[in-house]
Amino acid sequence: MARKFNTLAFLASPAEEAQKAAKDLTAIYGNHEADEADVIVALGGDGFMLHTLHKTMNSGKLVYGMNRGSVGFLMNRYSTENLHRRIERALENAFHPLEMQTTDVNGNIFTALAINEVYLFRQSYQAAKLKVIIDGKTRLEELTCDGLLLATPAGSTAYNLSAHGPILPLEAPLLALTPVSPFRPRRWRGALLPNHVTVEIEILEADKRPVNAVADHQEVKSVVKVRIAESEKLTARILSDPDHSWSDRILAEQFSN
Repeated sequence: MARKFNTLAFLASPAEEAQKAAKDLTAIYGNHEADEADVIVALGGDGFMLHTLHKTMNSGKLVYGMNRGSVGFLMNRYSTENLHRRIERALENAFHPLEMQTTDVNGNIFTALAINEVYLFRQSYQAAKLKVIIDGKTRLEELTCDGLLLATPAGSTAYNLSAHGPILPLEAPLLALTPVSPFRPRRWRGALLPNHVTVEIEILEADKRPVNAVADHQEVKSVVKVRIAESEKLTARILSDPDHSWSDRILAEQFSN
């Protein structure tokens, strides 16, 4: 049975195409304040969708995106027709973000959320040296690399895939731990982890080999320790067209050229 959504809020990126789409759709369907709407319609690219999901985290709001950007992997196809009907028929995906807690060289602690991935990368010309600890047990005493990322299924087709990490089905209770340009151990190419584990990364020789950490779009410079775990309390909710579902898009990536 289709759900009924009466009020929509249109949020658009600064891009010209997105702004025009918001104007056109508002003329047809009206526009409500985000906190009063049944569904938030995000107009832009994948970056804007991530931004919108961060803003609506744990609000109970459903987000339906339409692509007015470039790649638009997280978005549905753009059309001004039958929008209420499309949203009523859309499939819902609810997921928990990663929570990143960092400690920097000055002892400052910073927390941020990641829907796609948490990424550590070297700040200087020298490779990073990292110790990897899973649920309190050291798994890699020393990883020499350009970077290391922990990706969710939602983010597994983004930077993780570019770094030759595995694509994870959206429903898989897994996280992908993927190195970027690993030097030693030479044969280590990453690991699949249960999504309930806690990953701790200690930066070795941090004064000589500085490392930054990023959770989606939030960056922390010169970290010495990073703790990452999936949040049990926070939830983001996204809608996708049944003939172009987010789950199917991720599956299709495994068979693309």
